[in-house]
Amino acid sequence: MNKTSCDSSTWSGRFSEPVDKLVQNFTASVNFDYRLASFDIEASLAHARMLCAQDIISAHDLEDIERGMNEISQEISEGRFEWKIALEDVHLNIERRLTELVGDAGKRLHTGRSRNDQVATDIRLYLRDATDQISILLTRLQEALLEKAQNHTHTIMPGFTHLQVAQPVSFAHHLMAYFEMLNRDDERLTECRKRINRLPLGAAALAGSGYPINREMVAQSLGFEGLCSNSLDAVSDRDFAIEFTAAAALIMMHLSRLSEEIILWMNPQFGFIDLSDRFCTGSSIMPQKKNPDVPELVRGKSGRVYGHLMSLLTLMKSQPLAYNKDNQEDKEPLFDTVDTLVATLTLYSSLIQGIEVKPQRMHQALKQGFATATDLADYLVIKGIPFRDAHESVARAVREAERLDCDLADLDIHILKTFHESIEPDVYQVLTPEGSIATRTLPGGTAPETVKNAIKIAKEHLLKRQGK
Repeated sequence: MNKTSCDSSTWSGRFSEPVDKLVQNFTASVNFDYRLASFDIEASLAHARMLCAQDIISAHDLEDIERGMNEISQEISEGRFEWKIALEDVHLNIERRLTELVGDAGKRLHTGRSRNDQVATDIRLYLRDATDQISILLTRLQEALLEKAQNHTHTIMPGFTHLQVAQPVSFAHHLMAYFEMLNRDDERLTECRKRINRLPLGAAALAGSGYPINREMVAQSLGFEGLCSNSLDAVSDRDFAIEFTAAAALIMMHLSRLSEEIILWMNPQFGFIDLSDRFCTGSSIMPQKKNPDVPELVRGKSGRVYGHLMSLLTLMKSQPLAYNKDNQEDKEPLFDTVDTLVATLTLYSSLIQGIEVKPQRMHQALKQGFATATDLADYLVIKGIPFRDAHESVARAVREAERLDCDLADLDIHILKTFHESIEPDVYQVLTPEGSIATRTLPGGTAPETVKNAIKIAKEHLLKRQGK
């Protein structure tokens, strides 16, 4: 049976039978791309105003389109809009409803554009908005790290390499390492946003539009910084979405590393911190348990975002120019990446604020791994001993302290002098954790005053980023 002109398909005149129900369900995207509705309406209105300015549609048509779109926006916000799978996606659902409301003016809206450049524009608007939101959340997390750090510039903990005690560092210095990681994450997002913020509309299906449209006017209206300069590229590539997801994957990797440390620090074997109860759960069988579920889930969700990145890369890798239906599969990984990142960052600021630091446990742990051994070697080097010789002398001192089950600072001066005659009583100044970190005054070091200055610079950077 032939489809009539009132059938749901936009291209019914081309086909002699209806789309199979299974095919209809398989190809529809409205179940997930409906979230683009506000961006689709925004872009459509900018397009309509440009068409009117170019005398392609009448002022009366524009008035009808604006009235219809306002009504559709209200229906969507109030949950009254009926999304129809038969209309495939958010774009056709809105266009069909507009035509029902305002008649021929709604049919004229699509003049000079294709769904190909329409969807590319909507995704860029959505992703630009998401990037701005995520940048704000990154800043809030960095502020939480700074607030925690400024209270612990003199709190000393073991720094680790290979998860073995290495050298003393301040807890503030450790937190500031993550501040720097998030700073680079924000820089990547800022750069990514510039490439997102290019207007594809006007590329039409793939070859550009034959109508006398004004792409620059639409770009300015929508706040785009420029135009996609090649129509084929504009409608077919999703590298901006891949780049965003790569940046998101790096953010999740950094938060996963911090989560792993929080999990370790909270473990009674470390006991460096306690996590607020509101971020933990208990056990169904072991009443004593306090499980760090939030950081564990963050650690797990990083793999989810990595998967989305691989999905998008694979999606694009074999596509010839120009647009292909494959690109419908870009939205779910992208949407979930945004949702995962927003939820994670929103929680993490409060999580950092809820950390209770246990300085005494951190200090006790410093005695378990001879954390000031490097300081003893440096002490000997300053006395004129070649570093490799100093290294050997300290290694023998560590072995003796290990045999006696004590810290280097607990060794008697007479014992220390057996490892090198240059060792004098002033050595004990560098064998304490406080003495160790006090010497690390170079930029980027862990000395309290250096870290305080780093925190000051970081606060100024955040204020500048926020335009304050």
